[in-house]
Amino acid sequence: MAVPNGTAPPPRSGRLTADHDIRRTIRTGRRAAQGRVVLYVVPADQATRAAFVSGRRVGNAVARNRARRLMREAWRALVPEIPGGFDIVFVARTDVEAVGMHDMLADMRGALERVGALAS
Repeated sequence: MAVPNGTAPPPRSGRLTADHDIRRTIRTGRRAAQGRVVLYVVPADQATRAAFVSGRRVGNAVARNRARRLMREAWRALVPEIPGGFDIVFVARTDVEAVGMHDMLADMRGALERVGALAS
């Protein structure tokens, strides 16, 4: 499945989709906040999976969807740098509306480095 900008979406196998898995990761994972994103990480036996969450505090539906799209796009750039297997949940903070791709990428990279999930 191709998208208009020519990049393929991340494979479904790389997504953390089950509600119980997302809640478990948030409840038991290591937490790191960096700028406009909060990150929860749990080591996993399988390949790295990620979920992207934006609550109602972020704004209306358009703002929440934009926040999730922005996090997914930044994640695509960071996936090759993630060693091993992790379950990761990215949660958008309320001030994410005015952020650009470069800032989101820097915030996500900083949070991943803080929890030790990024290859050095």
